[in-house]
This record gives sequence, structure tokens and C-alpha cells, in this order.
Amino acid sequence: MSPVGAVLSYTCLRPGVWLLKPGIQKKRSLGLHTAARCAAKDYYEVLVLGGGSGGIAMSARMKRKVGAGNVAVVEPSKTHYYQPLWTLVGAGAKQLSASARPTESVIPEGVEWIKSRVTALDPDKNCVRLESDVKISYKYLIIALGISLHYEKIKGLPEGFHHPKIGSNYSVHTVEKTWKALQDFKEGNAIFTFPNTPVKCAGAPQKIMYLSEAYWRKTGKRPKANIMFNTSLGVIFGVKKYADALLEIIEERNIAVNYKRNLVEVRADKQEAVFENLDKPGETEVHQYEMLHVTPPMGPPDVLINSPVSDEIGWVDVNKETLQHKKYPNIFGIGDCTNLPTSKTAAAVAAQSGVLDKTISLVMKNQSPTKKYDGYTSCPLVTSYNKVILAEFDYNAQPLETFPIDQSKQRTTMYHMKADMMPFLYWNALLK
Repeated sequence: MSPVGAVLSYTCLRPGVWLLKPGIQKKRSLGLHTAARCAAKDYYEVLVLGGGSGGIAMSARMKRKVGAGNVAVVEPSKTHYYQPLWTLVGAGAKQLSASARPTESVIPEGVEWIKSRVTALDPDKNCVRLESDVKISYKYLIIALGISLHYEKIKGLPEGFHHPKIGSNYSVHTVEKTWKALQDFKEGNAIFTFPNTPVKCAGAPQKIMYLSEAYWRKTGKRPKANIMFNTSLGVIFGVKKYADALLEIIEERNIAVNYKRNLVEVRADKQEAVFENLDKPGETEVHQYEMLHVTPPMGPPDVLINSPVSDEIGWVDVNKETLQHKKYPNIFGIGDCTNLPTSKTAAAVAAQSGVLDKTISLVMKNQSPTKKYDGYTSCPLVTSYNKVILAEFDYNAQPLETFPIDQSKQRTTMYHMKADMMPFLYWNALLK
């Protein structure tokens, strides 16, 4: 199937997902970890932790594999959000309501929804502990717990969001404040931040910057705006081809980029942002702002920190090609909660779900996984209200593009794919 055909038949979130080439691994024993199950209130053949994009996609796939009654999803949230849309919500191009649906509506029919929170994992006994000390045991476990936001690690937050002129597209509670701050801007510094941690959708912190600049040009406020991108990184983007294109846009639009600057404090009552210079630890600088967009520090969910299934930092420790756990053969990880060395995006989840489906199928037959995930991820870099650079790349930060065009160019067609086609296919293809 051609890349474009894959887009039309599956999802733009992973245009070339069916093109991943199977690899051959050295065969090894896949005997399941079969310690006696702990006493549990219930048992499922496949237990999925997390009801985000990865968890729902995999529960739908597992339903077809083992039957709906043998699959359960543990998820406390009543609402499921398509978070990539929040870039456009924060810029006033989409309504927040368009990103939300009841969790009940996305759980595959017949699959059990356990409305609770995971509090501990016991992989040696093939069970997990939920709130109220409930235990659930499993034969196979898929961990899709996402990533946690830590606004509290920035002094002055999250309470600072009660003040005007500050927003964040990363939270349902603050994304509409971004649009309000954007509209209320008069003159002065507009500061956009990138934290000194892994983040989901690493392009999003600068997408809202480009949209803000475009909005102020449209409303005549651009001459009064000093736009600053203060990033903890040493580069604008991790893939050179797209970084070069973005730097051209930044120069053309007269945007100031300050590298190795990490936001450590917000004095919202004074409209001051304090940044640490990572090249000179302990040295800080203070910037007055008229608008501030905060990308929060992020990290593994608390339940994964110091868990037997996690690495030393707290990410689920999986084989980067098969997504099977390195120690427990009946445990698998997908999405933002894993230590896969690629960008954490919905597009990555879409690609991973196809590989993981094949991996689990073979493990269930006591065979070695052969399908290999190449690290594919995608970031539609929104540069205006009608332009997008579609970045697609692999583990080696090399372009892995779908279309027979130069995807480092800004294109209106790619904007419509991001704004209109991707959300439709998310709800109607990936999750199903």
C-alpha cells in the first residue's frame, strides 16, 4: 500500500503505519511469568492500564483477539480528550468542546471499564492494586498510563494561573486562558517556554508562538510585541531538516530564541518570569511579560516511579523495537509512559499500536516477536492559521516522510490535515 493509501485507509496520525517492515529477532524463550496470581476481586486475560489514545486503541485490538469480556481498561477520568487539538484551542481556532468525548463512548463495546486509579503494580504476582485496595489480576498487561504534568515544580504555579496574561495549552484547565491572554495582549514581551524534561508533543510549545505571532499580525499588534522563545534545549528542533526550516521562519518573523533557559519561577502578580541559565547553573534572569505561555515540566506517573516495571527514572522499561517489557514477557508498554527513545506524540502511539498488536499476537502463541517499531513519530508544526510543516522521523532523527513532496515546506494542505482530517480519523479510526 502506498503512503497516501495508508493515510486514507487508516489514519493520518501514522500515515505510513502499514509500511513498517518486519524485522527478524534472534529467537529466545518467551515463557510467561507464571507465578501464582495474587488474590484478586477479578481477573482478565488482558488488562489495560490507561484510557488515553494508546490504551483505547489497544483495548479495541485486544477485544478482537480475545473477546470483549476478557479485556478491561482501568481509567479514572470521565472524559477522553484529543489533546493535539489544544494547540488550536489555545489560538482560538477550535473550541475546547471539540476535543472532548465521554470516556464511556470511546471504550470498545463489551470491554469492561474499571473506573479507578492504579496505585501499585505487582508483576511477580501478575496483578495490580487499585484504589480502595482492590486487586485485579491478569494474564497479559498493557501499560498506557501517559505522562504527568508538574506545574508545581515551577515556583508560583499552578496558583499563578489565577492571574491574567498567563496560559498553557497542556491542561484542559488552562488552555482557554492562553486564548484570553492572546486576545488581551497590548504591548511588551510575549514569552513561550520549553522545560528541562521530556514532554509530550515537543513541537507544541513553539506552535502556539507562531500562531500568536500570526494573530498579532492580523490584528495590527505585531509591531508592539517582542516575541521570545525560551527553551531549555540547545536546538530549535531535533531533526535538522525541519530545524532549518523553522529557523528561517523565526528569522523572517523576528522572533528571539534563547537557548538553555529553563523556567523556574512565575511571579504572576508582577508579571515576571524567572529563568535559570542551564549553561551557568544557579544563574537566573528575570523577564517582564505581557503574555506568558507555560509548558510544564513532565515526568512518569507517580505509580510508575520505583515500580518493578520501570527503569531508574520511572518510565516503563520496554524493548524499543517490540514494545515488550524487558523483564516480564507478558507485560507491554505503549505511548508516553514508556522509555522509547522517540518523541511522545499521538502519531507515535498510532504507529506503536500496530507493532504491539503483532508482538502480542506472537507472544500469545509463545513465539518471538518479529515486527519492529522504527521509532516513527510525527509532529505537524503549525506555523500559521493555515500553514503546517509536517515533520515525520524515526529513532535516528532522520526524516521518515509519507508524501512525495518536501515536507519541510509550509503547506495549507497539511494544515487542513492537522486541523480537520486528523481529529476525524482519531475518533473514527485509531481508537477503533
